[in-house]
Formats: sequence, C-alpha cells, structure tokens
Amino acid sequence: MLWEMFLTFFKIGAFTFGGGFAMIPIIQQEVVEKRHWVEEENFLDTISIAQSSPGPIAVNSSIFVGYQIKGVTGAIIATLGAVLPSFIIILLIAKFFYQFIELEIVEKVFLGIRPAVVALIFSTVFNLVYKSRFSYLGLGVALIVALIIVFLNINPVFIIILAALISVIANKLKGDNEEWDEE
Repeated sequence: MLWEMFLTFFKIGAFTFGGGFAMIPIIQQEVVEKRHWVEEENFLDTISIAQSSPGPIAVNSSIFVGYQIKGVTGAIIATLGAVLPSFIIILLIAKFFYQFIELEIVEKVFLGIRPAVVALIFSTVFNLVYKSRFSYLGLGVALIVALIIVFLNINPVFIIILAALISVIANKLKGDNEEWDEE
C-alpha cells in the first residue's frame, strides 16, 4: 500500500504543471475516484485545511491525504512522492536551462502550458464550489469578500480572522438559542 501511494503521488507530482491548485483535481481523481482511499467529503475538508495551512497546498494536501490513509508513515510517503519529481526536474533544469533558454521552441512550450494551467485551476475552483454545497448566501459572501480583498486591498489574513470570529460568535449564539429551546 505504501509503495502504491508513493507511486501515485510521484505520478501526480511528475505530470502536473502549474503548482498546487493544478494538482488538486489530479489528486482527487486518483485518491477519491480511482482508488477510493478517501471519501469525497473528507477530501474537500482536507483541501480546506491544506489551503489554510502554511506552505504549498500540494504538499499540505499530500500530507493530509497520506495521513488519512496510513498515518504518519503515509504522510511522509505521500509527501515524498509528490515533491520528488519537482525536485528532480528543478535539478535538471538548473543544470541545463541556461543552454536552452534562448531557443524559440522553449518559449513556445511555456506559452502553451499557461492556458492549460489556467484551465486546471478553473476546473478545481468549479469542482470545489459545486461539491461544497454552497448556499446562495455563502456564495454571495464569498463574492463580496473577494471584491473587498481586490478593490480595498485588505490583507486576506484579516478577513480570515474576522470570519473565524464571526463564525465562533454565530455558533455560540446558535448554541445558546438551542439551549433555550430545550428548556
């Protein structure tokens, strides 16, 4: 199982261009749909936690998925599988890149990869929104928060802290109201 997990995450790391968000649909396909190692709802929770944790989302996702499957050993194996291809590719690029950077074909390859990366990221966002059972209120709040961050140039960390405080207060008030209803 650990070897299969390593190979799965190695393949994901090797064939996904565009960073962590581009890896999410591939991880989902491999560990949720194809191998059934993680349930869909747990995977969505994992992505939420991975995104809010410090560090690259692909590495965090690998850690959390590996941990769900095989504990600490699984987290280590999945993470190694996900990051080793990038590490190896970067070493090779660092060794040979300057010899080929001026070639027109190299420029065209990078220009061709960009739209695919945008499509993968859009696909990820669409799938996460569709499967997370957003209400219209939740979708409206997300849109308003995105607009506030973009147009008022407010640091997203402050928005996250404010949202957490509002959530704690709302759930506390909701809990207090349920206690009153029981009496």
